[in-house]
Amino acid sequence: MKETKTIAKAANFTAVDFGKMSEIKDYTLEMGPEIKIPGKVFGGQSVNATGGEFSFQSFAPGTETGFLHTHKNHEELYFFLSGKGEFQVDGKVFPIQEGSVVRVAPTGKRSVRNNGTEPLVMLCVQYKGETFTAEDATDGVILNDKVEW
Repeated sequence: MKETKTIAKAANFTAVDFGKMSEIKDYTLEMGPEIKIPGKVFGGQSVNATGGEFSFQSFAPGTETGFLHTHKNHEELYFFLSGKGEFQVDGKVFPIQEGSVVRVAPTGKRSVRNNGTEPLVMLCVQYKGETFTAEDATDGVILNDKVEW
């Protein structure tokens, strides 16, 4: 089974390599003895994330999640990195492709499928819904420290 590789780590960061996007299909998420999801890997623990979770997933042509799901608290952002397919939220089906981004509220009933001819690869970011405001856009602080490479 494919595994992530830590690149660098210190008090304020962790950098991890998940491999090429074309290799995401080689991961398997084990959620119990009988539940194995091919082509999916969670990354939050790998990078020691404290405010959210993320996963990469690759769908072979003709495959899908196979179920609808919601969340109790987590909003999700889906970033489509390659391929094309369809996304469904609350019964509304729409096309997605490389470059598409979909936001789904916690209670949105969602599913995705690859109806294309090449792998559909996505990055899903989960975070607690309704916690950001317009004020959060100014959270970043530009420092006067010199950048040294």
